[in-house]
Amino acid sequence: MSESAPSPFESLRHKPYAWFLIGGFTLFIANQIQMVVLGWQIYNLTQNPLSLGLIGLSEALPFLSLTLFGGYLADRWDRKTLCLLSLLPILAGGLLLLTTNWTLPTQHVGIFYGAQALGGVGRAFFRPAYQALAADLVPKESYVNASTMRSGTFHISMVIGPVLGGFLIPLGYRSAYAAVCALILATMISYLKIQPLVRFKSEPSDETRFFDGVRFVFTEKIVLGALTLDLFAVLFGGATSLLPIFARDILQVGEKGFGLLRSAPAVGSIMMSLWLTFYPPTRHAGRRLLICVFIFGLGWIAFALSHSFIISLIILVVCGAADNVSVIMRSALVQTQTPRRLMGRVGAVNSFFIGSSNEIGAFESGVAARFLGVVPSVIFGGVMTLVTVSTVAWKIPTLRKLDRLEDA
Repeated sequence: MSESAPSPFESLRHKPYAWFLIGGFTLFIANQIQMVVLGWQIYNLTQNPLSLGLIGLSEALPFLSLTLFGGYLADRWDRKTLCLLSLLPILAGGLLLLTTNWTLPTQHVGIFYGAQALGGVGRAFFRPAYQALAADLVPKESYVNASTMRSGTFHISMVIGPVLGGFLIPLGYRSAYAAVCALILATMISYLKIQPLVRFKSEPSDETRFFDGVRFVFTEKIVLGALTLDLFAVLFGGATSLLPIFARDILQVGEKGFGLLRSAPAVGSIMMSLWLTFYPPTRHAGRRLLICVFIFGLGWIAFALSHSFIISLIILVVCGAADNVSVIMRSALVQTQTPRRLMGRVGAVNSFFIGSSNEIGAFESGVAARFLGVVPSVIFGGVMTLVTVSTVAWKIPTLRKLDRLEDA
C-alpha cells in the first residue's frame, strides 16, 4: 500500500506553530503599516529621495551591529522569552512615532529615524530567535511545509499591511501609528500562548561559540549560494523604498495607489505560496531558484520603464511570485541543513543577509535615485541582479545542479 501524501497544512496541526504564525502575522502587518506611513510622511516633508533611503539605514545600522549577538543569545536563552523581550524596543519605536505626531512639530524628521533605529535594535534580537523558535515548534519532517506556511503568512501581511497603511494615511498619522502599537501588543499576547515541542536546554558556554554560525554558512556552499542570491537580489533589484516617488510623481496614483503598489509583490508571493503548498518543488530545485531570481531582476527593469499603473501592478505581482520561490527554498535549506544547537547563530547570519538586503538595499536605492535619477537607478539595480545570478550559477555549480532540497 502506498504511503498517503502529507497534508498541505501539516504544520498547522501543531497548536504552538499556529500561535507562532498568528503572532508573526500581526507583527508583519504592523511593520508594513509603519513603513508605508513613515515613507509617505517623510517624503512629503523632505521631497528628497535620499530621505527614503535614510529610513532603511537608520534601522540597518543597529540591526547589523547586533544581530550576530542576537543569534548567540538565541542559542543560550529561551527563544520564546527572547522573542517577547525583543518586541519591547519595537513597541517603543511605534509609541515614539505616535507621541511625536501627537505632541511635537513633525518637521523634525530625525525623531522618525530614531524610532526606526529602536525597531532595528528589537529586530536584531527578534529575527534570529524567531527563526530558531520555528524549528522548535514542529517536527523536522514538517520543516518545508512550515517554511511555506510562514512565507505565505508573511506575504499575506505584506498585502494587507500596505493597503491598510494607504487607507490610514488620510485618517491621520496618529491613527496609523496607534494601529501599529495595537498590533505589536497582539503579537506579544500570541507569543505568550506558545508552548514549544522541544524544551529549551542551554549548552555550556564553551560549546556555544559566537562565530559558529558564520563558519557553518561559509562551509555549506549551497546555503551560502542561496543566501548570496537573496542578499544581492534585494540589495540591488528591490526598489520598494522608492515606491512613494513612483506613486506620486511618475504614475500619479496618490496614497491609495501607493498602498496597492506596495502590496502587489506580496499578492504574487501569496499566489506562489498557495501553488507551492499543494505542489512543492521536488525536482530541479537549484535551477528553479536561479531562474526565479533572474525573472525578479528582469521584472524590476520592466517596472522602471512602465508608465501604466495597471502594467506596473502586474509586473510587481510577477516579481513577488518569483522572489517567493527564493524565500521558501532558502528557508527550507537553512532549516534542514542546520543542527538544532546552531539554529540561533545560523538564523542570525541569515538575518544579517536579509537585513542587509532589505534595509541597506533601501539606502542604496535612495542614494542611487539621488545621483542617477529614480528610473535609471532601478534599471541599474535590475541589471546588477542579473549579473549576480550569473555569477552564483558559475561560481557555485553545486547549487545550479541541485535536484532535490533533501539532496543538499
